[in-house]
Order: sequence, then C-alpha cells, then structure tokens
Amino acid sequence: MKILNAPLLALALAIPLAACGEKPAANAPDTDTTIGAKVREATDKARKEMAEGNVSIGSDGANVELTPTGDLLINGTSIPLNDSQRAITLRYRTQMIGVAEAGIEIGVQGANLGAKAAGEAIKGLFSGDTDKIEERVNAEAEKIKASAMKLCDQLPALMVTQQQLAAAVPAFKPYAKMDQSDIDDCREGNGNVHVP
Repeated sequence: MKILNAPLLALALAIPLAACGEKPAANAPDTDTTIGAKVREATDKARKEMAEGNVSIGSDGANVELTPTGDLLINGTSIPLNDSQRAITLRYRTQMIGVAEAGIEIGVQGANLGAKAAGEAIKGLFSGDTDKIEERVNAEAEKIKASAMKLCDQLPALMVTQQQLAAAVPAFKPYAKMDQSDIDDCREGNGNVHVP
C-alpha cells in the first residue's frame, strides 16, 4: 500500500476546495465566493417567495399568516380588517420580512466566511504563512457579528408594531408573544433570533 506524502495529500484535499476561490456568478456581489454565490442564489428564491407569498408567524400550533395584501389568516380563516388594521398588518409583515432578509444575508456572509477560511488555510499551508490566518478570519467574523447586531436593532420596532397589531386586532393578541427578552437574547446571542 502506497502512502501519499504531505504535499500531495494537501494538494488532493485542495482540489475540491479550489472552487472556493473561483469567480462567482456575474450577479453576485464582489465579496461572494462561489459557494456564497450559490447560497445567495438559493436565498434569492426564498426572498422572492417571502415577497410574493404569505409570511408565517411562529405560534403554538396555530397557523398564522400575513398575506402580501395585508390579510391576516388564522388557521386559514381570514380575519376581517379595516383600513387602519390592514396598514398595521402590512407594516408588521414588511418588518418581519426585513428581519428574515437580514438573517438570510448573515447566512450568505457565513457561507462566504467558511469558503474564505478554507482558502486561507490552504494558502497558509502552501506558503507556510499560517500566523495571520486566524486574524484574517476573525476580522471577517466580526463583520458578520456587526450584521447580526443590525438584525437585532430591527427587533424593537418589530415588537412595537406587533403590540400595535395585537391591540388593534384582538384575534391576533394570543399570537403576539415577542417581548424584551427576545431582543436581549438576540443581542447576547450575536443575532440568534426567534420571533414568536
């Protein structure tokens, strides 16, 4: 049995990761790796579905949705809304989509970071310069953390609108469960968010 030497093994491992440094798709931002561009392509589909479809609200067993026209559906039943209530519903839906899109963007940044980190590790292996790898990866991770904090910054307005919707539409009140602890958890968890 023949054993590969270290440089050949490193080269063999690098081949599948070579795509990490390839030029991404033409419509991807300059900061996207090929993997990031693929993730962005998939998330663009999710963004389109959110914009054109119903937005679901996490609730204990009930199916609560907001339609693109501002209808509130609870377990498939449309709740009658006046113009003022519909305006709040639309604002809440827009804010929820904003939070979801911020989360999607953080996911794309994470995919890019993973690809860049792999690329940096391979470069360091071949160049012998491994000292700066962690520093460069940590700098990119800080950018993701900053994006996560921007996501968290959207939550207070979302909570206010959720409370306004609950006050304006009594049928929605049981599903308006977001509170200050959700905002605090987001900040402490660097952007991990759950909107009840």
